[in-house]
Amino acid sequence: MTGAAPRHPVAGAAPSPVPAPDRSAQRSGGRAAVVLGVLAVAAVLLFALAVSTGSVIIGPARTLSALFGVGSPDPRLDLLVTDLRVPRAVTAALAGAALGTAGLLTQTLFRNPLAEPYVLGVSAGAGLGVALITTLGAAAGATAFATGGLGAAPVPGGRLGMVGAAAVGAALVLGLVLLLSRFARSVTALLVIGVMIGSAITAVVSLLLVWTDPDTAQQFLMWGLGSVSGVARAELPVLGVIAGAGLLGVWLLAKPLDGLLLGDDYARTAGVDVARVRLGVLIVAAVLAGTVTAFCGPIGFLGIAVPHLARMAVGTSRHRVLVPATALTGAVVGLACAIAAHPPGVGTVIPLNVVTSLVGAPVVIAVLLRSRRLGGGAW
Repeated sequence: MTGAAPRHPVAGAAPSPVPAPDRSAQRSGGRAAVVLGVLAVAAVLLFALAVSTGSVIIGPARTLSALFGVGSPDPRLDLLVTDLRVPRAVTAALAGAALGTAGLLTQTLFRNPLAEPYVLGVSAGAGLGVALITTLGAAAGATAFATGGLGAAPVPGGRLGMVGAAAVGAALVLGLVLLLSRFARSVTALLVIGVMIGSAITAVVSLLLVWTDPDTAQQFLMWGLGSVSGVARAELPVLGVIAGAGLLGVWLLAKPLDGLLLGDDYARTAGVDVARVRLGVLIVAAVLAGTVTAFCGPIGFLGIAVPHLARMAVGTSRHRVLVPATALTGAVVGLACAIAAHPPGVGTVIPLNVVTSLVGAPVVIAVLLRSRRLGGGAW
């Protein structure tokens, strides 16, 4: 861990571990209910917008008829809605919710406002798992393997094989960073360690691509740009079940996470089994980040930006409130990024990581400027 527990472990956190008075708690609960309601409505509206817009703009009536199977004068529009845009919108919402929640877990685990799967190299670890299973599949031949998510690249076990490899890679890197964090003397050192691990893993992945066939290497590079358009309709249940199970796991960890946020000693006095909770957080974060990476490629900035946006919206660091707020905020941001990546009326597709970087960079800058720990030269 990074030395002594900071007084304010996470940007935006409540300044005192002492429970707020009842009246303050009621006001906080009322604000949280309003924010969650607004986020839910925004998610529904953005989902409808994501389904109806794109290279071809489809009116609400035709969109609804396609969704409910009523039938429209042009069957091609039905296929466009049901087989392309609905999977894309669902994937964007789930990816945003999963990455945002994984970012919340890592920020709480490391008590670091800048910790997130992408910065700590966890997404790179997931990418290494996918690269290994992809190159192994390419070397063994297409006939022995099911088709996975990299176009026509053969992947052992298909999409589930990719998810498993990505989750294992993410868990190994997150465990390594967690281990090294015990020896890091500052927040800066921990973040630099994560960046260096990510860089080393990226170099290993590049080396693997040198030895694989050019087609697989090209598909892997395109996958690395990030996209929510590569998930087929038949694959949505797999993504939904795994992401839903991960989000449920985070919800069940909400109370122990409050204890971790205030330091290991406080958590132990509150009856939290710190070692077991850390292991649970590591597994859930790895599954969420690895699953999204396997389906959508490594996506940056959502993991760091979404928890801060949710924290600012609800005004509390209590995870019972923050977990659903982060999931809904992630869904909203993910859908907004998907819409921006497919500008209405044109056929241009912008790489998703370009959009998430434009959204996330200002949030990271704001966190850096607001953080008293960083501003006070503590690291």
